[in-house]
Amino acid sequence: MAAPRGGGVGVVVVMVVVVAAMSAALVRCGEETCAGAVPARPRPEVVSIAEFGGVGDGRTVNTWAFHKAVYRIQHQRRRGGTTLLVPAGTWLTGSFNLTSHMTLFLARGAVLKATQDTKSWPLVEPLPSYGRGRELPGARYASFIHGDGLRDVVITGEKGVIDGQGEVWWNMWRRRTLQHTRPNLVEFMHSSGIHISNIVLKNSPFWNIHPVYCDNVVITNTMILAPHDSPNTDGVDPDSSTNVCIEDSYISTGDDLVAVKSGWDEYGIAYGRPSSGITVRRVTGSSPFSGVAIGSEASGGVSDVLVQDCTIFDSGFGVQIKTNAGRGGYIRNVTVDNVRLRGVRHGLRIAGDVGDHPDAHFNQLALPTVDAVTIRNVWGVGVQQPGSLEGIRDAPFTRICLSNVKLYGWRSAGAGASAWKCRDVHGAALGVQPWPCAELTTSLSTGFCS
Repeated sequence: MAAPRGGGVGVVVVMVVVVAAMSAALVRCGEETCAGAVPARPRPEVVSIAEFGGVGDGRTVNTWAFHKAVYRIQHQRRRGGTTLLVPAGTWLTGSFNLTSHMTLFLARGAVLKATQDTKSWPLVEPLPSYGRGRELPGARYASFIHGDGLRDVVITGEKGVIDGQGEVWWNMWRRRTLQHTRPNLVEFMHSSGIHISNIVLKNSPFWNIHPVYCDNVVITNTMILAPHDSPNTDGVDPDSSTNVCIEDSYISTGDDLVAVKSGWDEYGIAYGRPSSGITVRRVTGSSPFSGVAIGSEASGGVSDVLVQDCTIFDSGFGVQIKTNAGRGGYIRNVTVDNVRLRGVRHGLRIAGDVGDHPDAHFNQLALPTVDAVTIRNVWGVGVQQPGSLEGIRDAPFTRICLSNVKLYGWRSAGAGASAWKCRDVHGAALGVQPWPCAELTTSLSTGFCS
């Protein structure tokens, strides 16, 4: 291992701690099902942000220091890559990019805090699969931590914090004074081999973690926090991405905890990059919206999604699949297994009338396909409305299979507080309480539902 410049016993000790923590993460990853896919491998070189003039006093703006550090890592490549260490302290900075073969390591007690200087925040082009900013037409604000076209990038640490200081952005949204779509906290585009673990993300201006057009992404042992009244602070949004695993994490935000997406109406259809191979496992959390959502922006298609061993409490919806006429695309081969709900308004929802449109140019005849959705072993208490399965008249949802789904109100041991809502849906149900609807047959023994 190369010694860091500006050495000393203290820095060497920190290097040992960094390697030990990353090795421990690797061992844990090897014990879990997602792992190995993108391990947090130790790097042969460690440099500290302090070597580039960074000051962790909570007042000094360190944007230039982070830019210099990443430039150095990018242009003086070390075989196996480099770790950029952020020591204990509060490190105020504006938006900055990462580079390939790099680890951003937040030591215990480190807080990486976004500046609130919104007037100087950089702008980037809208995503091609959205055709415009998600909130407003035109460009969008760059994410706090951003990467484009990268390979082998790790963000990890010893429960260090990335704080987006989003309240200034939330207030602009509430007052309708935003000029552009708000920044995400962490976004990777066109990248592969992304690993995020053992950190805390809080108070994102907009979505927290947004892998878009990415492949092989692991997010594990991560905490994501935002007030429940913070607008659109989704936890993790895999978007037009493949082989994404989100597991062993706690998320409590102001919007969907996990939302799988793949582009928006005609722009998503034209871009044509689906999301597939998405795993959400052992995620716990609460939200005024959905625990796990698929859509509504799913115009590029979503398939092969597994939601397993999750606990959702004090939320609007447990699991929600949402789309709309004009979306196009497809949502298929979705499995929800062993999910626990407590204190949610709506248990399960598959809906064909949700979500807005980017402009007036969408094709109303572009009807989405929702097919092959299996929901099994779901138990809920304090569920006000057990579920709704409401498709589109000219594009009914097909092969919707429910098995061993029991959703109760607080006072009833045998039924939810109200009945299911169903229309334009075909499938089967067995062992569902309360009974969902006549549109579902009472046998799982034939066809897809077997």
